[in-house]
Amino acid sequence: MRSYLAFIHKDPDSDYTVTFPDFPGCITAGATLDEARDMAREALPFHVEGLAADGEALPDPMSLEQALTADPMGRDAVAFLVDVPIDDPIVRANITMPRGILERIDRHARAQGLSRSAFLAQAAQRAMQQGS
Repeated sequence: MRSYLAFIHKDPDSDYTVTFPDFPGCITAGATLDEARDMAREALPFHVEGLAADGEALPDPMSLEQALTADPMGRDAVAFLVDVPIDDPIVRANITMPRGILERIDRHARAQGLSRSAFLAQAAQRAMQQGS
């Protein structure tokens, strides 16, 4: 298990946004602080799974001081830690689907700052949670 910093930001005309200094481009949001925190606890592990599936190495977690230097906006944010389990091995899966759906998935995943793998894993987790 590794713990990474997350920053919750709030602009007057938006939801609470969560960014991760160690993972530029991994962003999530929530209407409340609690929802933003919960979304961060879902988004980061899925992002990390996608990186691992793509063969990318995980960064060592930054210290709070390093993170504030890398992201000065963090000084106006609420900082908290998000645990990422790294002991569950990642496996490659081959799936088949219509090209149009795959293109829409890729566009949506990019807009969310996720890899295709992370997006599909997140969507599957949500569907299974809703079905139970």
